[in-house]
Amino acid sequence: MKFSATREAILTPLHAVIGVVERRQTMPILSNILLATDDGKLTVTATDLEVELRAETDVAVETAGEITVPGRKLHDICRALPENAAIDFAVTGQRVVVKAGRSRFTLSTLPAADFPVVDEVATQQTLTLDRQGFRQLLEQTQFSMAQQDVRYYLNGLLLETDRDTLRAVATDGHRLALAEIKMAAPAERNEQLIVPRKGVLELQRLLDGEGEIQITLGPNHVQAQVGSIRFTSKLIDGKFPDYGRVVPAEPVNIVMADRDLLRHALQRAAILSNEKYRGVRLALGENNVTIQANNPEQEEAEESVEVEYSGENMEIGFNVTYLLDALGAVDEEQVQVGLGDTNSSCLIRASGAAASKFVVMPMRL
Repeated sequence: MKFSATREAILTPLHAVIGVVERRQTMPILSNILLATDDGKLTVTATDLEVELRAETDVAVETAGEITVPGRKLHDICRALPENAAIDFAVTGQRVVVKAGRSRFTLSTLPAADFPVVDEVATQQTLTLDRQGFRQLLEQTQFSMAQQDVRYYLNGLLLETDRDTLRAVATDGHRLALAEIKMAAPAERNEQLIVPRKGVLELQRLLDGEGEIQITLGPNHVQAQVGSIRFTSKLIDGKFPDYGRVVPAEPVNIVMADRDLLRHALQRAAILSNEKYRGVRLALGENNVTIQANNPEQEEAEESVEVEYSGENMEIGFNVTYLLDALGAVDEEQVQVGLGDTNSSCLIRASGAAASKFVVMPMRL
């Protein structure tokens, strides 16, 4: 196997796939990436057995073949070379030699036959989506995914097709984010699938740019082609909670506030909140919300924010990080915070928009 290309031609696909290559692997082959050349193309593949990324680029192929090399080392080498450097890549025995100008690097290899590649996805249906809309859908929900929860089905994002609507839902048991977009064409059938956390984050990273994207749904995988990059992820086999029971019905007490004003007040109060529990108390009065925070060092913060509110006076505690994440995902200047009573979750959404909703459970302070 032998080919040559510019630094940028090799670095672009390497950079696209390197996110799934873990630094510490139980299987040495997963620290490697698969390089395959054929017919003037270099295909670079990386996987962690859950998510696979494959990218293509044009190179000058002298001898076709395939081999696996340490992914992060090759990426770091190419990144450290001068711009537009000409790189020669050749397999010699059990080693790969990378040459660029006066630089020469020899890397170890493992057989390409040992590299775990995802089989072709059995297509059940294909969705056509606006790329920017889909990216926004992921951005507005992914922060609520659980991390390493024993309830494994929470460590991912629910994608649900409902006629011509695609809905995304994420929850970690303490908060929930829900957003939806319209699809270019109705789904062939309604279904639910759970994409694992890492798959969601990698897919979100690929969705820059304009245009449409096609998402292929299979029984065990989801796949997307984004330009020259093919994304494939396994699905989490489990039943997602009935999120409809968690989203409050129309709350009785509605706070209308300037999103940035409220967010900045919460950020300032959070500085003196308990570092472990991150709790803040909201005291609601007529057209005013007072935010209070304290910590074990007897330090206190108090912020007063002018809002539109005519409901009953009440005090309620929340995790300030959860409130800030939800407010950061609202894409309007005015935000609506709906409250029931001191034991009920709050419903945060943009003023007058129902395409995205954020639920935060209260906490005792």
